[in-house]
Parts: sequence; C-alpha cells; structure tokens
Amino acid sequence: MSVTEALKSSSVVAVVGTGAMGAGIAQVAAAAGHVVKLLDNRPEAAAKAVAGIRAQFARLAEKGKLTAEAAQAAGARLLPVDQLADLADAALVVEAIVESLEAKQKLYSDLEAIVGADCIFGTNTSSISVTAIGAALKRPERLAGLHFFNPAPLMALVEIVSGLATDKAVADTLFATAAAWGKTPVHARSTPGFIVNRVARPYYAESLRILNEGGADCATLDAVMREAGGFRMGPFELMDMIGHDVNFAVTRSVWNAFYNDQRFLPSLIQQELVDAGFYGRKSGRGFYDYRDGAERPQAKNAVAQGVPGQIVLHGESAAALALADRLHERDVAYSWGEADDGRIAEAGDAVIYVTDGRTATRRAADTGITNTVLIDLALDYTQASRLAMSAAQGCFAPAVGAAIGLLQAAGFSVSRLADVPGLAVMRTVAMLANEAADAVNQGVCDVAGADSAMRLGVNYPRGPLAWADLAGLPAICRVLANLGQFYGEDRYRISPLIQQQVSAGKNIHDR
Repeated sequence: MSVTEALKSSSVVAVVGTGAMGAGIAQVAAAAGHVVKLLDNRPEAAAKAVAGIRAQFARLAEKGKLTAEAAQAAGARLLPVDQLADLADAALVVEAIVESLEAKQKLYSDLEAIVGADCIFGTNTSSISVTAIGAALKRPERLAGLHFFNPAPLMALVEIVSGLATDKAVADTLFATAAAWGKTPVHARSTPGFIVNRVARPYYAESLRILNEGGADCATLDAVMREAGGFRMGPFELMDMIGHDVNFAVTRSVWNAFYNDQRFLPSLIQQELVDAGFYGRKSGRGFYDYRDGAERPQAKNAVAQGVPGQIVLHGESAAALALADRLHERDVAYSWGEADDGRIAEAGDAVIYVTDGRTATRRAADTGITNTVLIDLALDYTQASRLAMSAAQGCFAPAVGAAIGLLQAAGFSVSRLADVPGLAVMRTVAMLANEAADAVNQGVCDVAGADSAMRLGVNYPRGPLAWADLAGLPAICRVLANLGQFYGEDRYRISPLIQQQVSAGKNIHDR
C-alpha cells in the first residue's frame, strides 16, 4: 500500500465502542463512503447508536447540508454487529472504549486472531501510550493513534499518533484517510498528552494559579481571556463544561507520566472541586453554580474615570499604535513622546507598560518609576473590548485613576487585577508557546502541527507558536524568565528551542 494513499471508500471500517465519540467517528466514516460496522459490549448500544447517527444524517438533509439520497445511503452503510468475529473483513478497526490500557490491549490482541494481516488498528485514546497498547500485540507495527476530538463530526483535528513500533506506512495511511474524510490530520509521537492535551495544560494552570493567589475572580479572568485574549471560552467556564473529574484526571495523567514535572502540577483548587463532586455543568456546580435560580457572577470592571488631561503615547508597539487609533476614533486628544524605556503611554502621572512578566511593583523598583501601571497582552489591541491591568503597590491613586481613564477613553472595559506577574493573557500565551516549543524540540510534532493542533483541536484564536512570533520571541522569553525569577520554580524554565531561536535572532517559524 502506498504511504500516501487513503483507505479506499470500499474498505470496511469497524468502530468498537459506540458512546458519543465512537458514534461520531462512525458518522464521519459512513459519510465518507465506508461501510461501518459498530460493536459495543452493552446490549443494544450499537443498534441505538446506528439509529442516532441515521437521525443525524436526516437532520443534515433537512438543513440542506446533505441530499436526501446521500443521507439515506450514508445511513444504510451503518451496520450494528454482535461479536468481534463480525469484524473479520475490516480494513481499519477504531476503538473508542474505556480509557484502560488493559481493556485496549485485550481488544486488539483478540482482534489479531480475527482480522486480516493488512488490517490497521487505530486507537482513539486521548491519554494512554500507543506504545504501551501495542506492546501486547504480536504485530504492534499495525497500531497507531487515531485521536479525534469531540464532537468528531464537527471538530477538524485528528492526531495521528505513532508509537515506538508503529510502521510509518500505517501512520501515513491513517493521515491520508483522515484527510480524505474531510479532517485536518497532524502527526504526533506517542508521548504523554500527545499534542493538544499536553500543550493545553497551561491554559488552565496559569489562571488557576492566579485565582489561588487572589489575583482575580473566575468571572473576571474568564472575561479577560475571552475579550482580550480572543479565546472562545475562559478557562473556568471551559473546565466546568469539560467536567472537573475529566479535566483533573487528564492533568494528573500528564503530570504523572512526566514524572511529576512541575510544569504540569495539578491544582489543589480543582482537587477540592473533584472531592466535593462539583464537576461543573453536569453536576450543577463547579466554579460556577448552574442550579435553577443561581445568578452568574459578572466580571469586575474598574469604576468609570474621567479622561486624563494629558495623554502621551510612545513607540511603535502594537499596543501603542492601537491606543492611538482608538483614541483618534473617539476624538480624544493625545500627543507623541520619545521615551525609549518600553513605555507605551503616560496618562497624568501614570507611566504605562505592557507586562514583561515582572510585577508592577518589581518593575517600579527596577526603574525608579513609582507610578508604574501594566497592561496585559491582547490578541488584537485594535479589536479587544477588555484589558487587564495592574499597578505598583506605591502607585498613587490619582495615577491609577488616570491610567484607567485612558484605557476607558480608548473604549476598553478595564479589569484591574492584583499585582500578579505576567497578568493573565500574557503569562498564559507565553506558557502555551513554551510548551508547544518543547513538544517541537522533543520531536513530538513539527511547528505547523503544533499550531494547527491547538487552533483546530481546542479552537485557540491563534497557534501558540505563531502568536509567540507575532508578540516577539524575545519578549516571550523575557516573560518566562521573569516569571521563573519571581516564583523560583522550574515550572517556568524556558524551552531550549525558544532560547536557541532568540540567540539566533530568528522566529520559531524560521526553524
């Protein structure tokens, strides 16, 4: 078989495990033209899954996304079966069963005596080593990860995960097949969390740390990450949606698999929620209360301030240029200055900088500028509706008010955080980029794969490595170094890839 060829649509695909994920994968394969056999050890579960998928095809036809004939034909290709022997003619067997190494090993070991020599095994595991699953097989080279994201029919990403014994031709065939099914596949090596579940850990971890340190409340941090960072959901509402039992288990799994690396350290706050049974939406309580009549807390906004009497902008950074555009659009007067210490603006007595990972208090001490105010990173300062900011402990109240007034005059809702290092968006993006860079440096994936995986697998507004290049790799490196100095922890160690590229004067994408 050519390494670039997808499985022919005439090939039979088998899906074992017909829960939400298995049913979604079966729908994708049937829509692509394959006869799909569904098997589940629960009585009638496969038949119910088939009925549900056929109903979904009918709904797609009603919406005009499929013709009635195509919907009927796709539904007819779904076949519930009762035993493993019925899968003898499968060219690909995808398992979406319980996340248990022993269960997956037994399933594929049993199948080896049933299916043909050319049959490919595609495990949909999200956290178990593909190498470990394959270790129980006589021919582990036929096994690779085929990791879809939920809901499989809608999410574009598929991680093609190679274990130590996986034949490259098998991985390439699955890659081509996923592409033929309308998905965007990326290659990954079998390491803990693969790409997405590894690189995504800082999105939760940094906000959990800010919350633990009293830097801000959940609603405010969620709003900052959405309205400044451009993320579709804030970390706390996302954890509530995923379920803390699931999210915490993944974090612990990655942490344990990396031999308790501090970068993946689980949060005691989330542990408490799990211990209490407060799993999020599905249990009615998590970080937020979803019970009938419960009020959803709102993000904290700074009290409205007047427009400062004097506004001076500095430099050509994205933040400074966006402030100029936004003030001009609102007929707010400003002038340009020539300071070269990284400040982006002065408002009254306040001197405003974009955070570099130091606290405002530390930056004030380092520079001798008492009225130091910091603003957070934004995905796009011209479009963001909210900004987080902090002020040095010695900053005079009128200076803080002037800084807030400037940001409000530019059209931002302002969320004042405690003086935590790196604020919210900046430290999160820096850590996401750092983890993605480490994954690339360790051969888990390539640069394009890391960015694609995070955009398509978890809907990030920009790939973390592309974002790091846009923000400036030296700036990201400084943020990480300053976070590491502040906390004195190995958690914020800088990826060798970032250090090398900064030393070479290159971006990550120049690698």
